Amino acid sequence: MAVPEGPLVIGVDSSTQSTKALVVDVSTGRVVAGGQAPHTVTGDGGARESDPEDWWLALGEALHRCGAPARRAAAVSVAGQQHGLVTLDAEGRPVRPAILWNDVRSAPQGERLVERLGGRKAWAERTGSVPGPAFTVSKWAWLREHEPEAAAATRAVRLPHDFLTERLTGRAVTDRGDASGTGWWTPATGAYDVEVLALAGLSPGLLPEVADPFEAAGTVRGLAGLPLPAGALVAPGTGDNAAAALGLGLTAGQPVLSLGTSGTVYTASPRPSADPTGTVAGFADARGEWLPLACTLNCTQAVDRIAALLGTDREAVEPGGGEVLLPFLDGERTPQLPYASGLVYGLRHDTTPGRILQAAYDGAVFALLGALEKVLTGLSERDAPLLLIGGGARGTAWRETVRRLSGRAVRVPGARELVALGAAAQAAGVLTGEDPREVARRWGTADGPSYDPVPVDREALDRIGSVLAGGGALLGRGARA
Repeated sequence: MAVPEGPLVIGVDSSTQSTKALVVDVSTGRVVAGGQAPHTVTGDGGARESDPEDWWLALGEALHRCGAPARRAAAVSVAGQQHGLVTLDAEGRPVRPAILWNDVRSAPQGERLVERLGGRKAWAERTGSVPGPAFTVSKWAWLREHEPEAAAATRAVRLPHDFLTERLTGRAVTDRGDASGTGWWTPATGAYDVEVLALAGLSPGLLPEVADPFEAAGTVRGLAGLPLPAGALVAPGTGDNAAAALGLGLTAGQPVLSLGTSGTVYTASPRPSADPTGTVAGFADARGEWLPLACTLNCTQAVDRIAALLGTDREAVEPGGGEVLLPFLDGERTPQLPYASGLVYGLRHDTTPGRILQAAYDGAVFALLGALEKVLTGLSERDAPLLLIGGGARGTAWRETVRRLSGRAVRVPGARELVALGAAAQAAGVLTGEDPREVARRWGTADGPSYDPVPVDREALDRIGSVLAGGGALLGRGARA
């Protein structure tokens, strides 16, 4: 094994399902060591929760699996799943399990918050986004309404990456990228919006400080059993999508489609966005610029579930069918249908499992590509290649579905674990003073095989769009709380 040339840094990706840690050589971008540990997600119906203590234990286990290189790291950064509501008591212990980004129980509370502030346009102009059930402000409103004792016992409100950064450093700090996904941070001032907080019944004193993108959050405390050197710098961290953008060295107008548990489409932008429809969230990035983004709840996990129900391999698709499958198994965020369930249309005697599975892929990608057009408004040339990332990007069925429905050239970056690599680039930037975007470019993280565009399958797009429009009454049904 080659000897590392430069200092070592650690990038952490604390996602919905697991924690991954990479030890990276700053000078070359080579991954020296890596480790992973799983999380437990509980809940049924619209509920999705995890114990934050599981994240902390998983971080320690992932770092231990990195071995000796982790003990030589000079800096570390934690990127985490966005939006999750972490409520802590006076001792820093969780009051209750964290309510995760894909928990849709707070849809009614989000709708009421939108009305009380003056509607969707007012929210978009004020915070950059319209708060649906994914947003932390809606989750806090749900908690106050349904579990007032837990809300009253809360002495600190954190996001998932904030929780881990504070455990490492002892300092309550977040970053602008993750803060912009709460619904109570405003692009106009780069600070918390006290009127929105008052509307939600949340004291500003319960929230962490918002760090400058290039400042250290602190240093690693001497923590028993944690394989990190005490005194190592800790970067402010960020949300997972902002970290992936760093990991790609993303430039303005470059389109990205990420295929994971959720699907996301985004680009970098020099200016904030405000979409009154709520499709595009006007997030901040981790560098001081912006990251307009749209997200779906149902992506690889939903399609894998359809494959399991059919008893087929996830790659066993068959072309040529007229079936439509909208895989909204957990409700949906884009389009905003929190009470929806999956919908199948067009079954015939000659329908095969492979055609149904292809329809599931098509339904998932259709929602993402429709949102992408809004994300890229005024920012991208039509011939810009689409960067395809996330676990699904390695799958042939996903890649070919994206090509067929988008008509774009597609590039699949060879670098894996872009969220953790983006966190590592941020840690390197804090350590050396180099712009983390330039660090990632120097590492060549966006390099990978390219695939030429193919003609757009307009027939499939029209078919799916027609079923989505006609299924409104069915898709809008569900239990409201």
